[in-house]
Amino acid sequence: MPDYHDDLRLAHVLADAADAVTMDRFKALDLKVETKPDMTPVSEADKAAEELIRGHLHRARPRDAILGEEYGIEGTGPRRWVIDPIDGTKNYVRGVPVWATLISLMEAGEKGFQPVVGVVSAPALNRRWWAAKGSGAYTGRSLTSATRLRVSSVERVSDASFAYSSLTGWEEQGRLDGFLDLTRACWRTRGYGDFWPYMMVAEGSVDMCAEPELSLWDMAATAIVVQEAGGRFTSLDGVDGPGGGNGAASNGALHRELLGYLNQRY
Repeated sequence: MPDYHDDLRLAHVLADAADAVTMDRFKALDLKVETKPDMTPVSEADKAAEELIRGHLHRARPRDAILGEEYGIEGTGPRRWVIDPIDGTKNYVRGVPVWATLISLMEAGEKGFQPVVGVVSAPALNRRWWAAKGSGAYTGRSLTSATRLRVSSVERVSDASFAYSSLTGWEEQGRLDGFLDLTRACWRTRGYGDFWPYMMVAEGSVDMCAEPELSLWDMAATAIVVQEAGGRFTSLDGVDGPGGGNGAASNGALHRELLGYLNQRY
């Protein structure tokens, strides 16, 4: 199995640089915010963080392609860095500390591009999570000061904690009834939002989570962390990996039931 240690170290360097930019502008009274064509916000910090990460990658990995939320795809080849400079921009611009920079390396294989390295850095929460294929998932302040992650062992939905971002999107896809049935069947539900539920699945503090509409940059880094923690990350249709346009993550034991509820259509 390939060794991704150098790529993981680079991803941490990229996250450190992005954290400095995003934290410097977090809660700034003169923060500039625009509305993109899809009606979602983008701040000057989103753009600056992605530009900085791209600049580092151009120097350190000039042959690798880059896909980012703000500036699209650049380059070709079997290795592709996927960047979400600020996952949770709506939180960021309102001063809510639940946001993170997501950095992933994906490699081409028999099943298309799949993540092999992922770093999720949430500096306003003073938290960071990461993983590399075949090496496990961890959380901590640095590579040398880390705790290994492991998903929960909960086996029944009635004992499970389910997390989500919002109700938006479930009804449009005809999945709202199943979603509500799942929330009624669970022991506990919470709308933590964005990257955080996936990291809690990896930590074992939440047992399953799902979102009906996502982009690749929302999922690539979180998917590898969940998978390397022993969990499962798929589309709502059950296809493993972050390429399905939506996401469902669990400790693995609950995944079949999770998808069963969310695929109840009216």
